[in-house]
Amino acid sequence: MASRTSEKNSRQNRIAEMRRAEKARDRRNKIIAISVSTAVVAGLIGFGSWVIMEQKQKDRDTSAARKAPVDGEQSWDAKKLGRNHVETPVKYEMNPPVGGDHNPRWMNCNGDVYKNPVPEVNAVHSLEHGAVWVTYNDKAAKADVDALAGKVGKTPYTLMSPDKEQAGAIMLSAWGKQLTVEKADDPRVAQFFTKYVQGPQTPEPGAACTNGLGEK
Repeated sequence: MASRTSEKNSRQNRIAEMRRAEKARDRRNKIIAISVSTAVVAGLIGFGSWVIMEQKQKDRDTSAARKAPVDGEQSWDAKKLGRNHVETPVKYEMNPPVGGDHNPRWMNCNGDVYKNPVPEVNAVHSLEHGAVWVTYNDKAAKADVDALAGKVGKTPYTLMSPDKEQAGAIMLSAWGKQLTVEKADDPRVAQFFTKYVQGPQTPEPGAACTNGLGEK
């Protein structure tokens, strides 16, 4: 009788010990789960904060680039640049032109890269719509031309074409604005794009850069 009682008590003790161990595991698992969840949430919050801070910094940099003058750029009085639509040739005072009377049709400027020279009277209309026009001559290195073509190709409201008659190797034009550089990696190129693609100089912001004149 005593043996059976002892065996029963031993079995109950083992069961009780197993239950205590199981409860202890549950507590540990809950603690681990809570710790992991807390770490994940904290990480997400930290990452989100970093992304927000990074975006704010980019916005500040972009704003600063738009406000700062582009070193070496030339400017013309926009009020003195004609904006009439004409079907006749126009003689511009600068090459490439940065404004003036122009053809009713614009050159497509949705990141269009032209292999051949484009009609100035149509390209000027693109500038009126807020495009930046990149031109180059034989002095420009092929690597620079390729780099600029890549940049233009992924930037709406830009176009690019060769111009053998221009003075500088690489020239960037916007309405009333122009910059000459020697290399594609000149930091002023990015600044010019940031400031003048649909920039404040644009006479007709938001006007179309597609459904115009394309390369034949």
